[in-house]
This record gives sequence, structure tokens and C-alpha cells, in this order.
Amino acid sequence: MWAAAGAAVIRRSRPLSRRTVVATLVLAALPDVLHLSPIAGWWFFADGSFAALRGYAVAIPGQEPGLPPLVGLLSHHLHCVMHSAPIAGLVTLALWAVQRTLWIPLLGWWSHIVIDVFTHSADYYAVPVLYPFTESGFDGIAWITPWFMVLNYTALAAVDAWLLMSSRRPDGG
Repeated sequence: MWAAAGAAVIRRSRPLSRRTVVATLVLAALPDVLHLSPIAGWWFFADGSFAALRGYAVAIPGQEPGLPPLVGLLSHHLHCVMHSAPIAGLVTLALWAVQRTLWIPLLGWWSHIVIDVFTHSADYYAVPVLYPFTESGFDGIAWITPWFMVLNYTALAAVDAWLLMSSRRPDGG
């Protein structure tokens, strides 16, 4: 949701194609979706179940469903890779070297990493932001903490209201 708000803000100062906005939103969601692919593969091609996939997707620490060791290992490392600043940095530099400009959709991925670092605690899936050098993460505020959820959604609503109200002004700002 923050990536959508960010794209709306950027769109005010420079043109962004619909394709760029969609790519930004996809990359913002990808870190929390891609690591489910080994579990989905286990469900589709072996003896896994949709219940295990769903259970893993919404699990809280210590209540994840049992997974075959290889499926769990692949899922874990995909999660680490997609939440890693060094890996996102290498991808960003590689694309910069090819395109000689920042590929805007990467901001969706970067925003996901930055937000997750501070919205996951040591007790609630700390983000391994320096993977592969370490799997340790910053002890932030778990996003499921009730007061923090209220604050986050209130801030999102305020940004959305500001975007809506300021787009209706005759001067555009």
C-alpha cells in the first residue's frame, strides 16, 4: 500500500506509465509472495496441501505448518534473498549498468525491504536485511502490534486523503 502511495507521489512530478506503476507494485509484493513458491510447488506436484500453503502464509512464529526439509529450506532462503539489501543492491547496480538510469519499479522492492526491517521484531520474523552475510535482523516493532497497525493504517489513510484532496485543487498542489 505504501508503494502505491509512493508511486502516486512520484507521478505528480514525473510521468510514470501504467506498466511502471504495476511493475513497482508487483516488486513491492514479491518478497512476501516468492518464498511461497516452493510450498505451492509441493502442493501442486507432490503431497502438499492448500491448507499447508495457507497456513504458512498466515502463520505466526512457532505455528508454521510442518514442511518437508527441502521445501522449508528453499522457502527460507527465498525469503532471505528477497529481503536482502546487498542482493537488492546488486540487482540495482546491474540494472543501472545496463540502463544507465534507475529502474523505478525497483523502488517497490526497496520500499518493501526498508519498511519490513522496522516492522518486524526479533519475535516476529526479523528481516535478514544483510543476508547472505548474516541471517540476523533488526528488532523493530512487529507490524501486527495493535497500536502500530492503527498508526500505520491511519497514516496511509492520511496520505491517501492528502493525495485525493490535493489532486482536486485548481492549482494541483
